[in-house]
Amino acid sequence: MKKKVGVLLINLGTPDSPKVSDVRRYLTEFLNDPRVIDIPAAARAILVNGIIVPFRAPKSAKIYKELFDLNGGKSPLLEYGYKVRDVLREKLAGHADIELAMRYGKPSLEEVTAKMDKAGYDRIIVFPLFPQYASASSGSAIEKAMKLIRKWYVIPEIEIISQFYDHPGYINTVVEQAKKYDLKEYDHILFSYHGLPVRQVDKVYEDRECSNHSCETEINDENRFCYKATCYATTRLIAEKMGITEKDYTVCFQSRLDKKWLEPFSDKVVEEWGKKGAKKLLAFSPAFVADCLETTIEIGDEYQEIFEEYGGEKVQLVESLNDHPMWIETMESMIKERL
Repeated sequence: MKKKVGVLLINLGTPDSPKVSDVRRYLTEFLNDPRVIDIPAAARAILVNGIIVPFRAPKSAKIYKELFDLNGGKSPLLEYGYKVRDVLREKLAGHADIELAMRYGKPSLEEVTAKMDKAGYDRIIVFPLFPQYASASSGSAIEKAMKLIRKWYVIPEIEIISQFYDHPGYINTVVEQAKKYDLKEYDHILFSYHGLPVRQVDKVYEDRECSNHSCETEINDENRFCYKATCYATTRLIAEKMGITEKDYTVCFQSRLDKKWLEPFSDKVVEEWGKKGAKKLLAFSPAFVADCLETTIEIGDEYQEIFEEYGGEKVQLVESLNDHPMWIETMESMIKERL
């Protein structure tokens, strides 16, 4: 008898709309996650619900409106997610059922896993769409999915794709997206990854010190699940494929909340290159498989403003994988390998 397989794709999520109420609801769910803000529960509740969300929601709503307006009133992350899901459903028809859920917001993991429970699968492949593992992204998505699935009366075989930072198809698609830009036209190249508190990458190690484990230069048995190490590894693979020398690029980290996050900070790198007299920067954002607030607005708009302020002309964003055929083929291949 052929086994019935379900694939659960999970991305971070998005507000339902740019309305302050929807953004507030999204931020409340997101920032109350103990894997995102990993401090004692009482302190997190006061910080998030009493300080961050009330002040941040109105400001974030304006930024989300800009993002939604650029995409016909819709979230690009969600739209690309649906497009990829639908193409994969066609390609894998008869082999696996494909579902998409968001860790925060809709379609929620609760509603999607409830649907999968009723389908009665023999096997489920949990596929978080985060190339580099981090507790705050991949870990949170996996933990939530498993908490929901463990309540089922019948729990099927489960396989988890925890990261794919070095998968050839993923790397090749990033390179393909960049081929439309002539590298010779740019003064410097940025590989900008979403930031994390330093304490979160430190927790990967027994000695609680990421700085002791060669994360910027190699992947080894100890750092293979360190977010910082895999970001640098992804960068080396892309740079090698594209013939970019180490002196021509900088690995940096964006979206920081305070000074105790991974450095160098992307906005400061942009500022520094403006001060040096650079006119054009090319920015990759390989931590995201779909364009979103952090790519389109933070890099494409906010960093552009910073660069112009310091004499630069253009920060060119390399588009995320989105619904590129090579990315969909890569996902299909990764799923088939597990069938």
